[in-house]
Amino acid sequence: MFDTHVNLHGEAFAEDLEDVLARARAAGVRRFLAICDRYDNFPAVRAIADAHADIWCSVGVHPHHAKDFTSLTADTLIREAQHPKVVAIGETGLDFHYGYSPEADQVRSLRAHISAARETGLPIILHTREADAMVADVLEDEYSRGAFQPLLHCYTGGEDLCQRALALGAFVSVSGILSFKSAREVRAVIANVPLDRLILETDCPYLAPVPMRGRRNEPAYLQHVAEALGALMGVDTETVKAVTTQNAERLFAKVSA
Repeated sequence: MFDTHVNLHGEAFAEDLEDVLARARAAGVRRFLAICDRYDNFPAVRAIADAHADIWCSVGVHPHHAKDFTSLTADTLIREAQHPKVVAIGETGLDFHYGYSPEADQVRSLRAHISAARETGLPIILHTREADAMVADVLEDEYSRGAFQPLLHCYTGGEDLCQRALALGAFVSVSGILSFKSAREVRAVIANVPLDRLILETDCPYLAPVPMRGRRNEPAYLQHVAEALGALMGVDTETVKAVTTQNAERLFAKVSA
């Protein structure tokens, strides 16, 4: 399996990162993508990737923090993406639920990330909350200026954004949320995504899948996400793991380059 979104650099794993990775490897996770959520965290994220042969990373700024990096440019992201372990841009996007950053700052940051993704050819990891219509509009507007590869990560948005992004060639990643009893609407949307566009992720330390709810989430639990996706799509778990790994390898092509 390929864990396509895991936050390894935070306090949650500060003391036992190697144990977390050992459990994940024993559970069949063979590759990891460590996500950058703030540009000032990038050196720590990159250092984790550099220290492990099976970990790669992204570079970017989460929309919550867009106000803190208003001077971040596409050129900066492009420069950082030259590092051999950087295989994606982001995570970026729009999140209007909490309003931690003004809308204008979030949109400007999103467009800068898209420019970097277009220039580098790396996929862009997108976070969306209560901003489906605007994200879809920005993606379509930017795509008309030149192609790029979107990933809707930990997707819990609506059908409209999902289908509009798929029309642009997007991939969609699913997390432990897919197994939650309350996630009927999420499952209904994901059920309409072709299996060859789906990948798996952890997005820890929250969102532990059933039957691990209430525990700190970690990559070893990715097996349960695969089981939930298999149940939804009507295919066996081993097929889900094989296909989603192949999908991740296509999306994050720099990993195997």
